Amino acid sequence: MIRNAELLGKSVSEIRQCHSGKGEALYAAKECGLVLNLLPEDAIALPAEEFLALLRRRYGDDTDTALSPRWTDPDTPSRESPPVLQGPAAKHRDAAWLRRTNMAGVNIRTVRDFPGVAKYALTLSDAHDSVHLLPVWEPGVIGSLYGMASWQINGEFFSRELAALHPHLNSPARQLKATVNLLHLMGKAVGMDVIPHTDRFSEIVLAHPAYFEWLRRNDALIINSRANLHEEVEGLVRDFLAANGDALSGRAVPKDALERLFQPDFDEERRNAILFGAPDKPDARLRRRLALAKAIYSLGYETVPATMAPPYRGLTIDPDILHTDENGQVWREYSITKPQSMSRVFGPLTRYKLYERLNDNREWAIDFEHPRREVWNYVQEHYAAVQAAYGFDFMRGDMSHVQMRPQGVPSRRTEYYDILGAVRSAICGAGGAPWFGYFAESFLAAPGVMGYGNEMDHLETAGADTVLGDLQSLSVQDPQFARQLRRYLDFARTRQVSPSFTVMTSDKDDPRFDEFYRHGNEARYFTSLFLSDMPSYTALNFACRDTHHSPAPNEHYTKSYVINTSTGPKAVHGPFVFGKNSRLFYGISRIRLFAENMLPRLREAVPHLLLLPEEEVPILAWALSAAPRGTSGSGEYLLCAVNFGCNEAKNLRLPLRRFLDSIAPAGEMSLRSVTLLFSTDDTRPPGPYGELDKDWLTLPALGAGEGCAFCAQVVNL
Repeated sequence: MIRNAELLGKSVSEIRQCHSGKGEALYAAKECGLVLNLLPEDAIALPAEEFLALLRRRYGDDTDTALSPRWTDPDTPSRESPPVLQGPAAKHRDAAWLRRTNMAGVNIRTVRDFPGVAKYALTLSDAHDSVHLLPVWEPGVIGSLYGMASWQINGEFFSRELAALHPHLNSPARQLKATVNLLHLMGKAVGMDVIPHTDRFSEIVLAHPAYFEWLRRNDALIINSRANLHEEVEGLVRDFLAANGDALSGRAVPKDALERLFQPDFDEERRNAILFGAPDKPDARLRRRLALAKAIYSLGYETVPATMAPPYRGLTIDPDILHTDENGQVWREYSITKPQSMSRVFGPLTRYKLYERLNDNREWAIDFEHPRREVWNYVQEHYAAVQAAYGFDFMRGDMSHVQMRPQGVPSRRTEYYDILGAVRSAICGAGGAPWFGYFAESFLAAPGVMGYGNEMDHLETAGADTVLGDLQSLSVQDPQFARQLRRYLDFARTRQVSPSFTVMTSDKDDPRFDEFYRHGNEARYFTSLFLSDMPSYTALNFACRDTHHSPAPNEHYTKSYVINTSTGPKAVHGPFVFGKNSRLFYGISRIRLFAENMLPRLREAVPHLLLLPEEEVPILAWALSAAPRGTSGSGEYLLCAVNFGCNEAKNLRLPLRRFLDSIAPAGEMSLRSVTLLFSTDDTRPPGPYGELDKDWLTLPALGAGEGCAFCAQVVNL
């Protein structure tokens, strides 16, 4: 029942030997949605010319349309692109598609450059219909992707090889748009990160001091944190310009420009040029930005660092801890004055100042009744412009769990409730992209742990469509995994926001979580694809991740590449090292091939749950029908069963009566036969399986970590 499975190799050498013209021929002929036996590390090593030739064999002239000068120009709105370049999501009238997507997450650093993302997509099947790109902007301190330094696209992802083949793809921005075009052509929706913070001395901060919160310290003592301290910082910026001149021309800045520099009607592009120089000179801009930041910091002024979890507010400085960054700048360590269990301070980051402050910020209290509309407009307009330029289909809202109102989630939503939801609304509304979805980074913690109030209430109020959750934070054999999965299945059926069945994220790919990947990988992945009313998320390298029984070097973990440092315990020396777990890659490839055959007919199927996992019996079973919603009757149904445990389940009884009664009036339907179509255990042959009773299906065995799919023939009595 698995087309082309006989072509799959089982060892690295066998996989590479089997990767021949056959796999590429099947892909080119659209008989397979992935290139068989193509390891991710071999995919990104493909010469660009060879890669594009393969795409031309599959997509013809549309490949060159995707790379053409006109359609890779960010100044050309993506909505004007030919339909073939707008991707599958643009066909929808709303973002409901996001609640059923199977998403792949890609840190571009791990695939080296922008075209590496599209090359990596060759290893995915059509079952993965969306790709989330980790942040694409210039990074700040320690190269953190989530510490935006500017709105410029990250030059480290620029491919000279691609530019040599297509000279007009001569900028990171053009190559990003070309990559989005190619992913759309390959049938993938593409998502961007929306980040409600920046590097603490980003170009954005220095060009808009009023949009951020500031403090002044004297050594280890905060001496000023008044609400409008940014006014003093604006004066320091003017002093710097008076002393150092225009970054672009080198000449003195005209007096009227200095005076009007921070006025709302002063052109932002001109302001940035005066402050930092030409957009296409990143090294010069960086030097200028660091010089300006140093001038401000040396006088004790700095932006307030971002915080996580209640109480959020109230900072103090640790007098004994100092950090020196790669530029030689010495930083102080901050902490929450009255911390709770999850309270954190993110030293490299600062949040947009979205609301006024009470009592001139003397008690660090936020005035949620008075939003700072100019800041909201700025954030919304800039992210909407990014979406319009590149054609992104959804957003991952970074730190969506942040809810700072001590009273909890308000009963009435306003347009200034949540900045991430506001960005999504701006893109769907004025941006003309109603299909644009919001995937929230939130872990669905208990009320009051990560944010004030109930997280799901907050996400619904913010307008999220789906949420990451934290199944990736648990081993499948952990009893807590069963409890969380039951909770998420309930949310999927009762709430507006659908939790994701998350397999792995970049954040959970480091030595602390090695134990998560020692058992049940195929079971976890099989469930993520076939539990069709929950979206799923799987980060790059899961399909071949090595089993680490002791920590491997940093270069073997994708989390190491969210930052970029060559010193200290988080340092990396060289490119990301993909896993060599050929057995897992073979197993994942089998699941992908089976999913390609089955999922198209089950895209709108609503699972009927047969068994929910329990701590003692970690079995999940469900039934799927390809029939349109609201219809009933005899036919073929797909039954799925997964054993997340470490022990084989014998004589497993699946209750069927309530499922059968849901198809037609009670007692009118019966199960005629059950045939095993697929097992993650490749030694279990397909064919008739189990014993039937009018109310039960008894499976003789379901192995530890095994997932199975059966064809159930349902007939009228």
